[in-house]
Amino acid sequence: MEINSRANAPIGVFDSGVGGLTVAREIMRQLPHENMVYFGDTARVPYGSKSKDNIIRFSRQIIRFLRTKNVKAVVIACNTASALALETVQKETDIPVIGVIVPGARAAVKETKNGKIGVAGTEGTIRSETYNKVIHSFKEDAVVIGQPCPLFVPLVEEGFAKHHITKEVIDIYLSNMRNTDIDTMILGCTHYPLLRSSIIEYFGDKVHIVNPAYETALDLKKILEEQGLSNPSDEAATYEFYVSDAAEKFTKFANSILPYDVASTKQINIEEY
Repeated sequence: MEINSRANAPIGVFDSGVGGLTVAREIMRQLPHENMVYFGDTARVPYGSKSKDNIIRFSRQIIRFLRTKNVKAVVIACNTASALALETVQKETDIPVIGVIVPGARAAVKETKNGKIGVAGTEGTIRSETYNKVIHSFKEDAVVIGQPCPLFVPLVEEGFAKHHITKEVIDIYLSNMRNTDIDTMILGCTHYPLLRSSIIEYFGDKVHIVNPAYETALDLKKILEEQGLSNPSDEAATYEFYVSDAAEKFTKFANSILPYDVASTKQINIEEY
């Protein structure tokens, strides 16, 4: 495969806030030579309660910003934006744009033994029924049970992932699902892997928990290889982080979950794009 002249350009990754860092972390692990520009839309988090029109508008603005950084591909590291905007922005963009829903759905279908799959997500993601459609495209007879968990994102963003309040909220949202016979559940929001240990503890070992971040990084790797866009350099990758608000808070959070020292995060006015 011929190496594209843009192969050393960075990958653009975006989310409504810190959740997409769970995807960035997997990309760092699996594609250690790929440079990355990350944008967290911290001024407008959470996305889960916003309308489809607004999510498309936000996604277009962010992709325009990422294009100023000459990215070679974009990963929408947000389930809500993947559900509501991916199809639209893919048609408008001449570089690869991938989301997190297809990789997550595929992994869940591969994992389930009884065909009963739970999806925990934002209101926007669950209401869109995108997971249902994608899961059924892989397995027609699958039973999909969706549960919106709107408080999970603010709890993660405010640093309450390990707090006892979060365990109570998990019980409020997921008790009905625990009483079903699902054997697999998708963490259908990129913030939710930061609650993974508490959710695993809640369900016990009868339910396999799927984190789409891992599969998304594998999909990205495959697309870059197919298009001759994999970075041939053996040098350590460079990472840049941008947000629309609260840069210091983001930097602190990023340093708690990434295998990389984030020295600083730049704040930009995303409405200018």
